[in-house]
Amino acid sequence: MAKKRKVGNLLALAVLSYLTQRPMHPYELGRTLKDNGDARSIKFNHGSLYMVVGQLAKAGFVTEVETNRQGQLPERTVYALTDAGRAELKDWLCELLGEPQHEYPHFVAALSLVAALPPSVVLPLLRHRLDLLAQQRTEIRAIVDGALAGGVPGLFLVEEEYRLALLEAEVSFVQQFIDRITDPTSGWGRMWAEFHGEPDPTTYAEGQQS
Repeated sequence: MAKKRKVGNLLALAVLSYLTQRPMHPYELGRTLKDNGDARSIKFNHGSLYMVVGQLAKAGFVTEVETNRQGQLPERTVYALTDAGRAELKDWLCELLGEPQHEYPHFVAALSLVAALPPSVVLPLLRHRLDLLAQQRTEIRAIVDGALAGGVPGLFLVEEEYRLALLEAEVSFVQQFIDRITDPTSGWGRMWAEFHGEPDPTTYAEGQQS
């Protein structure tokens, strides 16, 4: 069971992780997150980052070490990781890596309610989803290949490999779902279509292929 943490936002986990490298001010943390591609995994903006850093400071996980100013820019407070923050980072990462969490992805929610739509609507949407998944797969593969060619160690690309594995699994599932709807002998489509007062989906399935 997941622990209730003083600061549970995953952005806080990223902040703790990057502060193991050196003390930084929030602006530098935000730039580092973007430069390393973490914005693809963790949602944040300027305001949320400053808020999380403040929460971490209040919890005793980071502490102010200096305030500096460059030219006409506003003062920037530099934060460092505390021993408590280092322990929290280790404990949190170990939990996330070792214990599956119950999540609420939007696609799963849609699947649980999909029978509310007729198969004539669902099938083209699923085929459109396959097209978009293929585009995402191509984009991530290009990121991985480009980074490897640039000398980035594979260890630092493992999250992209995970994204690819999830995409492959979703593509397989969606294609199987389409097949189970449209199979003329054992598919769900006929009963589903009758419920919505529509014709057998196997009669129009091929014509709607993307």
